[in-house]
Amino acid sequence: MTALLYAWSALGGDPARLSRLTTVPREGTLDARLPVRELARACVGACALAAAELAERRTGHGEAPGVRVDDGAVAAAFHSERLLRVDGRTPVAFAPLSRFWRTADGRLRTHANYPHHRARLLGALGLPDDASAERVAARLAGRSALEAEETVTGAGGLAVALRTPAEWQAHAQGAEVAARPLVERERPDAAPARVLPPLDPGPARLLPAAGLRVLDLTRVLAGPVATRTLALLGADVLRLDAPWLPELPDLHADTGFGKRTATLDLGTGRDTLEELLSTADVVVTGYRPGALDRFGLSPEALIARRPGLVVAQVSAWGAYGPWRGRRGFDSLVQVATGIAVTEGSAGEPGALPAQALDHGTGYLLAAAVLRALTEQSYDGGSRLVRLALARTAHWLTAEVRPGPPEGEPDPGPDAWSAGTDSALGRLRHARPPVSFSGGPTGWARPPAPWGSDPATWR
Repeated sequence: MTALLYAWSALGGDPARLSRLTTVPREGTLDARLPVRELARACVGACALAAAELAERRTGHGEAPGVRVDDGAVAAAFHSERLLRVDGRTPVAFAPLSRFWRTADGRLRTHANYPHHRARLLGALGLPDDASAERVAARLAGRSALEAEETVTGAGGLAVALRTPAEWQAHAQGAEVAARPLVERERPDAAPARVLPPLDPGPARLLPAAGLRVLDLTRVLAGPVATRTLALLGADVLRLDAPWLPELPDLHADTGFGKRTATLDLGTGRDTLEELLSTADVVVTGYRPGALDRFGLSPEALIARRPGLVVAQVSAWGAYGPWRGRRGFDSLVQVATGIAVTEGSAGEPGALPAQALDHGTGYLLAAAVLRALTEQSYDGGSRLVRLALARTAHWLTAEVRPGPPEGEPDPGPDAWSAGTDSALGRLRHARPPVSFSGGPTGWARPPAPWGSDPATWR
């Protein structure tokens, strides 16, 4: 089974629609030991197919628009946070304490890009807030990797011991992940069919998500990629953040295209939250499973209050198993699942050529939302879709098969980039890779400064 067929089938798509898709292979894109190019092409292709399918449904055309997936555009999009330039400035990818460390028996990978994660890491190690990388290295050198992993995780920080693929497969979380489908899809009730206003199939660009309201409760990177894609396709996307947890500015700029951005204390702003939910069509969450439940934002509570809602969740490790409540990021999932060992050399851990777990899962999550909307228009029902970076990692390491390496020359990222003026400055950014006949070629609005919009629908 090809990667695209696997992904499209996991989304519940009709395999016959694959005949509407053409690909442009590019030599050398996303080159790695693992078949990253095939995974990336499949994720973007499945998302474009889902967008074209929804466009067909809303225009009443008898045949879905043709879909084109170009490896060059896909590779650029999977590097979007690295390709971004703000007034010519190159963003900083990782903070000094986000790195590999030598331990007494191996390696540990930490993530401390956010100030609160840095504080928790240092607190777990008994170090002051201004501790240097050298002091962290000295503290970790005397501990085992697994001991340090548990200590930092127990303090709410982020750290993962380097594991081989076999060690992850033998781990309880690895076994749970492998037993789950790539895309978890549920229909919790029998709500009436969704009525989608028809789209004019005239000369304007087809926006299959036009008129739909998406409440974006996600943080970097997979969830914001998904909602950025839904915004591209015409959805009114409103991202909400806690006022005391600002997003990293460059990552917010990269994933903020097409969206509005507001802050809201979910504890004290319950009336505002309920007003937003009362007319939302889709809610996308990217926090740890259960983290938002106390605000009445569990899937069950959301759907009980608003039958017919689409709830989409993405997490690092999945909503199951002993690690279900752990925080995580792409870099850590690569380390835990054995990818860093596979991509390493000379005894040194490596990494994928892009944060492919984040980006791939993001496009699959957007595709799952689009397919849920199409299905609802036929047979109703609320929808719950779940994806996890660790399950995407299992797909990459155990199920995706490499394709032929040849293809057309890639003209390079500049060919797949665009310039946009914004309140943040002049942006140079990757163009969207999701492409179908008559569809959008760019976002309707540039990213706005974090939290600069009111917490209301347009």
